[in-house]
Amino acid sequence: MNEYMLQREKANTLAWRRQGTITRLDGPTDPARARRLGYKAKQGFMVVRVRVPKGGRKRQKPAGGRVPKKAGRFFTLNMSKQVVAEQKADRKYRNMRVMNSYAVGEDGVFRWFEVILADPVLTGLFSEMKGRSFRGLTSAGRKSRGLRRKGVGAEKVR
Repeated sequence: MNEYMLQREKANTLAWRRQGTITRLDGPTDPARARRLGYKAKQGFMVVRVRVPKGGRKRQKPAGGRVPKKAGRFFTLNMSKQVVAEQKADRKYRNMRVMNSYAVGEDGVFRWFEVILADPVLTGLFSEMKGRSFRGLTSAGRKSRGLRRKGVGAEKVR
C-alpha cells in the first residue's frame, strides 16, 4: 500500500468511527470488488458497512467472587470477523438476503466490512436463501466451515 492509500484509509476510519455499527451506503466503496462478488447497481441491491470489534470475546466475571481459573473468561470465536459482520447485517435487514462481503478498512480497535444485500422479491432469489450467513453458506462462512480444502485429509470436512 502506498502512502496516499494509507492516509485515505486513516481518514475514512476516523469518519467511520463516528457512524453507527451498521451504516447503509448509497454505493460500494470499491465498486469493482463489489461487482465481482455479485453486486449490481440496480433496484433490489444494497450495500451496508458493518463495524466489528477486533480481539477475542470476553465472558462476564461470575458472581459470588469465584475465580474462573479453570473455566476461563477469554475465548476466540469459531468464526471469522467477516462472518460476524455478515450475521449482524442479516439480523438488521431480515427481509434482505446476504450475498457476500469484503473488508474495507481497519484501525486499532475495529474492522469494517461492506456486506452486499439483495431483496428476494425484486431480484428473484429463492426463499431457501434466507439466513445464509447463519448456516455458513456465504463465501466467508464456507471458508470457516473448511470447504475450501480438497484432496487427502479433507474427506470428513464436507
